[in-house]
Amino acid sequence: MQNAVILINTQQGQVKPVAERLAEVDGISEVYSTCGRYDLVAIARTRDFESLAELVTGKLNAVEGVSDTETLNAMQVHSRHDLESMFSLGW
Repeated sequence: MQNAVILINTQQGQVKPVAERLAEVDGISEVYSTCGRYDLVAIARTRDFESLAELVTGKLNAVEGVSDTETLNAMQVHSRHDLESMFSLGW
């Protein structure tokens, strides 16, 4: 499984509509509106790196209202929770 945190800026006045559109994209498990440098944070969970690349470059950047993204690819998880079972995609 490939996990990533995607930091997103939107066009002015587009935070809520973009968040709602992103939440419908396969591979995006959560979308948070935030305060600060970025408007939204999306959590991506995909089968492999190629699927993540397609999600970010093909699907996410095509969402109307997205102006800029920065993807942080997760390398290791540091948690007491069994995140793999909590967010399993069933593959």
